Amino acid sequence: MYRTWMRFFTPGPAHHRLGLVCLGVGLQYGALPTVGPRVLDHHVAVVISTGGGWYAHPDGRRTTVTAPALLWLTPGVPHHYAPDPGTGWDEGFVDFAGPAAASYTELGYIEPDRPVVPLSDASGPRAVIGRMARAARRDNPLLEVETGAAVHELLVALRRARADLAPDGDQVLKALARDACLPLTVADHAARHGMTPAELRTAVRRGAGCSPKDYLLGIRLGRAKELLAATDLPVAAVARRVGYDDPAYFSRLFTRRVGMAPVRFRGRQGRTVPGGWSNRVPDPDDPPVIGRTTTGTAP
Repeated sequence: MYRTWMRFFTPGPAHHRLGLVCLGVGLQYGALPTVGPRVLDHHVAVVISTGGGWYAHPDGRRTTVTAPALLWLTPGVPHHYAPDPGTGWDEGFVDFAGPAAASYTELGYIEPDRPVVPLSDASGPRAVIGRMARAARRDNPLLEVETGAAVHELLVALRRARADLAPDGDQVLKALARDACLPLTVADHAARHGMTPAELRTAVRRGAGCSPKDYLLGIRLGRAKELLAATDLPVAAVARRVGYDDPAYFSRLFTRRVGMAPVRFRGRQGRTVPGGWSNRVPDPDDPPVIGRTTTGTAP
């Protein structure tokens, strides 16, 4: 005996142009029937919360599946899997497609070569699937957009839940973020962690889906934007604060990556306010009260 709930959708061309669309969502538990062998033309994320079973690769090898786990079913790749017939498993699945899937794959959020992914905790992804299921009522006029947006959220939740990464992010990435604005090369960063540059590239690619250079650059440029928008520091001083001794090189780099020169960015985004900007992340559950005296700290 098994129990199944599922809904399938047919988003229109405009929805597909949003990048990702949800084609279906389902919740199943118990001694479910075997799936496949079959081939699909879209992606499916199968999140297994409890129980276990097996997954058969195209070459016939079998991998044991133990919850919490994720099964990646990718377009054009044969798949064949089932829960243990005696115990079954609890799964939530989401079918999706769209041009943004290629970018998520490039960034390492979707892993075609790794169809069985151990998770540290399935509660985050399952919460997203639960919201998608609630949005799937037939009288929801926002159905396609709401569920499509949730696919993006699901991919982030799955990336965060991977068991091969620390719950709060890879420690190497956290250290790189902390030291990103120091005037260090990638080789310098690698040496600080007792790694070769190649080992650092592998670690950052696995954790962030990009090279160490791009990871550091993103943090530096973000910080530079904040300083340009929130302070009156000269561009040369901003450059030094984010790790560039040559302000001309910084300006060329900023212009190439941002699409405008630092001075122009400041002219568009500058928002100098009394007391300066705060570095503290605001608590949405404790909004400031108009008229209450608050103190800010300059970034």
